[in-house]
Amino acid sequence: MILRTGILWLAACLPTAGVWADEVSAPTEAASMAAAASSPEDEADADVPTVNPRDPYESLNRKVFEFNDQLDAHVLKPAAETYQKVVPGMVRTGVSNVLGNLGDVWSAVNQLLQGKPGQAGAMTMRVITNTFFGIGGLFDQATELGLERHSEDFGQTLGRWGVPPGPYIVLPLLGASTARDTVATPVDLYASMDTQLVSGTSATLGVSAVKVVNTRANLLGASQLLDEVALDRYSFFRDAYLARRRNQVYDGNPPDDDENP
Repeated sequence: MILRTGILWLAACLPTAGVWADEVSAPTEAASMAAAASSPEDEADADVPTVNPRDPYESLNRKVFEFNDQLDAHVLKPAAETYQKVVPGMVRTGVSNVLGNLGDVWSAVNQLLQGKPGQAGAMTMRVITNTFFGIGGLFDQATELGLERHSEDFGQTLGRWGVPPGPYIVLPLLGASTARDTVATPVDLYASMDTQLVSGTSATLGVSAVKVVNTRANLLGASQLLDEVALDRYSFFRDAYLARRRNQVYDGNPPDDDENP
């Protein structure tokens, strides 16, 4: 969530009548008529790139994306690589399990808010199982018993009740979002159990840092793959994020006639 976590513009210009005259020695009557019919306004319109309705703020978003990329390259990624090298794998797994167990509490609340009492009950059982039999969540006993994790956040809850996603937005530090998810993010940050447990204490900053570094360490392989396959990281990441969010809102079964993510 902290790092939430690239998607090519092609611009084409129609040749003017003068260019055609240079390249074609004897233009046909149809070509001459087409050249005469063109107006300066049409040529100016052809030079204006089409705005993506899902990403109307692309120019600004790309600047923020570049800032986040630089921050990641010089701060987060080196910290994550050091964390992965220094901290034993068993300890890293335990940290991920504890953070995941705390996050499951908020997921259960959101499932209840979405009118899914069955899934909310299953997530509650997952939290209870890992808390008591997994030693506070250090071990993921629930998954071994068939209680799979189904993460939900407040942005998904808003989408469940018909709130449209709005335009794509790249937030400083937090990364990919939409207008809907941007509104929901403060609620998610405030209501998460890890935040509530350390709220008002000196451990708040430390827990937040551990969450960020641990999450980034878990994504090292994925980010390397993205660097290798994406021609335009921004557009690739945007399209992937919007598709994933749409899939999450509809629990993996989005309707074909709905373009909202």
